[in-house]
Amino acid sequence: MTAFHRRAAAVGLALLPLALFAASAWAQTTPAAPAAPAAPPKLDTGDTAWMLASTALVLMMTVPGLALFYGGMVRKKNVLAMCMQVFATCCLVTVLWMIVAYPLAFSEGGKFFGPLDKLFLSGIGFDKGHSLAPTIPETVYMTFQMTFAIITPALIVGAFADRMKFSALLWFMGLWLILVYAPVAHSVWGGGFLGAAGVLDFAGGTVVHINAGVAGLVCALVLGPRKGYKTELFAPHNLVYSVIGASLLWVGWFGFNAGSATAANANAGMAMAVTQIATGAAALSWMFIEWAARGKPSVLGIISGAVAGLVAITPASGFVAPGGALIIGIIAGAVCYWGAVWLKNKCGYDDALDAFGVHALGGIAGALLTGVFAVEAIGKTPGALEGNWGQVGIQGYGVACVIVYDAIMTFIILKVVQAIVGLRVSPDVEIEGLDLALHGERVE
Repeated sequence: MTAFHRRAAAVGLALLPLALFAASAWAQTTPAAPAAPAAPPKLDTGDTAWMLASTALVLMMTVPGLALFYGGMVRKKNVLAMCMQVFATCCLVTVLWMIVAYPLAFSEGGKFFGPLDKLFLSGIGFDKGHSLAPTIPETVYMTFQMTFAIITPALIVGAFADRMKFSALLWFMGLWLILVYAPVAHSVWGGGFLGAAGVLDFAGGTVVHINAGVAGLVCALVLGPRKGYKTELFAPHNLVYSVIGASLLWVGWFGFNAGSATAANANAGMAMAVTQIATGAAALSWMFIEWAARGKPSVLGIISGAVAGLVAITPASGFVAPGGALIIGIIAGAVCYWGAVWLKNKCGYDDALDAFGVHALGGIAGALLTGVFAVEAIGKTPGALEGNWGQVGIQGYGVACVIVYDAIMTFIILKVVQAIVGLRVSPDVEIEGLDLALHGERVE
């Protein structure tokens, strides 16, 4: 190497730190090229297939599941009226959901109601997803949520069985869907204030069950007890119908809870497992308590306990592990037995088919216990057992908000309907039975 080359190499090495510093400074002062926008999630055929199946399962919960479950528990002269009320509610909610309720519940924006930019499903494409379920078509997500909106008001029917006018039922269900269900669903699931506050409700403990159960209690109080309540025996017409209905509810609930993952993934699998565990535990809990208290385990008791377990695990199903589900089921069976048997008799209200005792109390128990047993590794939010005791308070805040709003609005809606068409059938119609008097048909 010549002397020139040696000097050039020395100068180059001396200038290297200066060059690196200059390059670093240039990189910090020169704006980086804008990153390419992230591609929106693609629709997934597996997720879509699972959600199509889940939607059908949840619809089956109402018709025929709930229609048979409730229809078997009323007297023979009212069984067709009960099935008609559930079926007509399904049809009415379907149309109103498409026109106005889905936009109110799931349009983006607003703390209480969504904006009305999707009236009549305007702008919903078949080839794109919703922000809450980006891997399935929004048409599928809309229909899945429709089935939740269908079963919620249908659950209320059990509280005022045997005594509401059919015209009043249609008015009440339509107004309640728009003024109660839609804003509560938006508040919890659609980007509203309860979801923003951290309230956990995976599949409807507050939105569906507390909402329906509290409304049922208000209806029972406003309409008053059935004629002959506590002096006559209101024996179920056919408990085989009720067992079939409860079985359909149990199977359909896998779409209800596991489907709320909106994808065919690990969360759906865990939700399915804990749903089965809690349901079996609650059914046994109710059965053994009744057996000890009354000397015999009843068919009506075990199926009521199963529904109580389904209700209680609903808000928790995407957040808890199997051990938590077992405890939730055991507690739910005991709480709902107490509500349906002791509390109702003590207070004297005629919640005919225990909408409040099973759905409201089961939903409250499940919502609060979600705050206790939530597992961060499963639902990304720890519960009290993992040190986050504040989650129990958040759950209580959500429960309280739904109860207060639901009770006040349900009462107002009932009074409006009473002024328009009246609420209750005449005593003669009630004695004759709603099947023949209101629908001109009877079960032979």
